[in-house]
Amino acid sequence: MERPRIFLADDHAEFLAVVVRLIEGEFEVVRTFQDGQAIVDAADMLDADLVVMDVSMPRLNGIEAARQLRAAGCQAKIVFLTVHNDQDYVRSALATGALGYVVKDRLVPDLVPALRQALVDHRFVSDCIAPELTDQAKTVQG
Repeated sequence: MERPRIFLADDHAEFLAVVVRLIEGEFEVVRTFQDGQAIVDAADMLDADLVVMDVSMPRLNGIEAARQLRAAGCQAKIVFLTVHNDQDYVRSALATGALGYVVKDRLVPDLVPALRQALVDHRFVSDCIAPELTDQAKTVQG
């Protein structure tokens, strides 16, 4: 069975390496980016199933990058992986059509389940986020 293809974007190379090690058994990491603009610039070649990106990145933040990817017709499922657990960030990220929001403190228990859920068009939000947002995400899942 072919592994789902992923593009990763985070401005910390060491953290990207940790994420790759965590998911590489189940997912194929096709390419990594270190800023939001770089992933948008590569939109025409994004043949990935999933895009995992940070919110805070240089040149273009992840939320705006997600909006631009959608506007460019990118069909990849988007999951945010970030330190921000503020409700406004979560709402803004999910408003882009993203299907996941994982807090970096919950990387190990939450990222792979979030990716699996995104692949079947279900939302996943780390439980440490405000309960009402987690409940909203679960309601959207159906």
